[in-house]
Amino acid sequence: MRMMFLTMTLAALGSSAVFGADAKAGTAVYNAHCKSCHGADGAANPAIAKMFKVEIPDLKSAQVQGMSAAALKAVVTDGKGKMKPISSVSGADLDNVVAYVKSMK
Repeated sequence: MRMMFLTMTLAALGSSAVFGADAKAGTAVYNAHCKSCHGADGAANPAIAKMFKVEIPDLKSAQVQGMSAAALKAVVTDGKGKMKPISSVSGADLDNVVAYVKSMK
């Protein structure tokens, strides 16, 4: 019973909380590497979406917020669709930016 409670609690917190990621530090990483396309509030930059002829998902959406930390990290490191990998974001910065995205909900 205790193990099940712990597992449910950790799942609710998200893996970034478990590993001590810092959403506040992730803000700087987001602003430097993500904001130009994903917008200041995660709602996407319509000019960039139009220019690349893509739909950029709102990072506050249930679709994005429902992704695991590992899946979000994979999008950053591997890219997705027309989004190229952001190889300059890794290690603690990657954990922190994922924690920041998760805090947008």
